[in-house]
Amino acid sequence: MLILHHLAPLHWAVAGALIGVITLLLLWLTNQRLGISTGFENVCSLVVNAPYLRRGEITGSHGFRLPFLAGLVLGGVLSAVSGGGWSPFWDLGRFDATFAWGPAGKLAWMFVGGVFIGFGTRMAGGCTSGHGIFGLSNLEGASLASTVSFFGAGIVMAHLVYRVLA
Repeated sequence: MLILHHLAPLHWAVAGALIGVITLLLLWLTNQRLGISTGFENVCSLVVNAPYLRRGEITGSHGFRLPFLAGLVLGGVLSAVSGGGWSPFWDLGRFDATFAWGPAGKLAWMFVGGVFIGFGTRMAGGCTSGHGIFGLSNLEGASLASTVSFFGAGIVMAHLVYRVLA
């Protein structure tokens, strides 16, 4: 919304401090970790009766994580409404300039990317927000390794897609 409506963003230090305060409050008040991929498991556990989704860490966090996810969606809706509305678009900028795929190719690319991201978050035991924000702030070694891997893989893929395949 900021870019589309030419609004000035918060200074990075202010935004970072707010994320830090929210993370600390979340841990102190609820004893819950910040992360989005576990929320996806919470939503899936409402409709799929699989043992993996019936673990205590999933079912025990419904009271926190489901309202948290609803708040993320509601925040996006409020942002769109207050910013003058939202409409989907197919323009993917440099990707279009490099590959010139139609909507079906773009959907396939995004689907495959989503599968890889989902696999990676389960393999790493969490997503970039969980490891990069929460885990690193708690000095967790596994989160450092995961975050370095996330960023390293992103850099390698960006170079592969835009410099080798282009």
